[in-house]
Amino acid sequence: MAPPQATATTVHELIGHQARTQPHAVYARATETDRHITFSELERGCRRVASVLEGKGMRPGDTVSVVMPNGLQTLRLLLGAMHGGFVVNPVNLLSQPEQMRYVLAHSDCRVVCVAPEWEARVRDIVEAFERPVKLLVVDPEAEALPDEEEMATGGLAPSPDAVALLMYTSGTTGMPKGVMLTQRNLAANAQAISAEHRLQPSDRVLAVLPLYHINAFVVTMLAPLAHGGSLAMPPKFSAGRFWEQATQTQCSWINVVPTMISYLLEGAKPPLAQTLAIRFCRSASAALPPEHHRAFEQMFGIGIVETMGLTETAAPSFSNPMEPAARKLGSVGRASGCVADVVDLDMAALPDGVTGELVIRGPNVMLGYYKNEEATRASFTAEGWLRTGDLGHRDGDGFFFVTGRIKELIIKGGENIAPREIDEVMLRHPAVLEAVAVGVPDRHYGQEIGVCIVLRDGCTCTEDELREFAAGALGRYKSPGHYRFVRDLPRGPSGKVQRLKLLPLFAG
Repeated sequence: MAPPQATATTVHELIGHQARTQPHAVYARATETDRHITFSELERGCRRVASVLEGKGMRPGDTVSVVMPNGLQTLRLLLGAMHGGFVVNPVNLLSQPEQMRYVLAHSDCRVVCVAPEWEARVRDIVEAFERPVKLLVVDPEAEALPDEEEMATGGLAPSPDAVALLMYTSGTTGMPKGVMLTQRNLAANAQAISAEHRLQPSDRVLAVLPLYHINAFVVTMLAPLAHGGSLAMPPKFSAGRFWEQATQTQCSWINVVPTMISYLLEGAKPPLAQTLAIRFCRSASAALPPEHHRAFEQMFGIGIVETMGLTETAAPSFSNPMEPAARKLGSVGRASGCVADVVDLDMAALPDGVTGELVIRGPNVMLGYYKNEEATRASFTAEGWLRTGDLGHRDGDGFFFVTGRIKELIIKGGENIAPREIDEVMLRHPAVLEAVAVGVPDRHYGQEIGVCIVLRDGCTCTEDELREFAAGALGRYKSPGHYRFVRDLPRGPSGKVQRLKLLPLFAG
């Protein structure tokens, strides 16, 4: 059966199409209760959300910030705001207090929808602003918003070029930047994801990633609107409950990040009945170590489709094929829903096999950074390509391989060393659960290699043992000169390790 899908240029159109073609089909359901939302209920709910926001004095184009964990009401709020032509700003709940204050101030939000447990903190922040900001306290699992009316009039549909999402990057090297994504950007990538993964109305995804991250926002929330599928939403990721939740809600695919894969590998192997219905696992947001890739497929019998994207590209811009035999281990795949290239320092295209910076162009690429023209200009080449900041190469088959971030590249004695190369070798040691390399200042070499190690539960290993292992696998020059054993690693909202935050561990 072909999915009831039409070419849409706005999130408003995606919702309306499904409400017309399959009004009674379930769009979203909770994993812990019997609550669910059909497509017709979603469209009506979106109109009510818009009406409530209008009642707070908002007009189309105004920004509403959302400080809420996952929940069906959170989902409804995010979609309702965009459906009504507002700009939605999901706030990262893992932000440091100063970062959250900056985002709420910089976004020019008129209203903040906030979960009860965050109300006091957010109220303290916004009361210090010079502009008035209204708070709407909302339970993420509530069935209705405060002051929500049974009937609500529908306003004008937003234009494809209207900004729909203002999402701030994690700000690893400074204050976050607000990425402006339009209705067209979001609709285009939702449809590209559905087509890339051949998703059908019968497909349901387990939505364990937080909605304040671009991956969950586009892949698990918007993509089902393109193919008429559905999602099952737990309150949060739980390695212990993961497979049971997927089975009980009849999920056919899962969307996770490498950190979650490592946690699932540490858990018990579930009964075959709990994994049999899962057609594929989609991994994104960070490079998946090949050792974990192989181990997951062997342990659970589920193929992994590795992908990659940025907040600036409305989530994925690369994907491996659906055919298992066509996938390439260690590759983020081919360009998906856009075109990509590899360039040198002068922005000239490089031949296959040569490492450079990955650049992207397509309908999913952001409008720019909010109130930051300088950063916007710096992010695009003269020809209109988006600079990703990722180092990598393309092979002769059009598959892209990412070896690290430009700002994270280790330059030891003039030689470029990709941190991921060190990570992957150290992960081969049986006692190592996670390994993250970083360039440490060195007066002789400019930079020396430092590595942070997380050991597996119940395993012991000395620095000398790791040094001997690294020397045998990497050779003397590429072997880490500094080791630090840690219990956990600093991560962004997607679970991606923030390498540069590890540098203080090597100071002194």
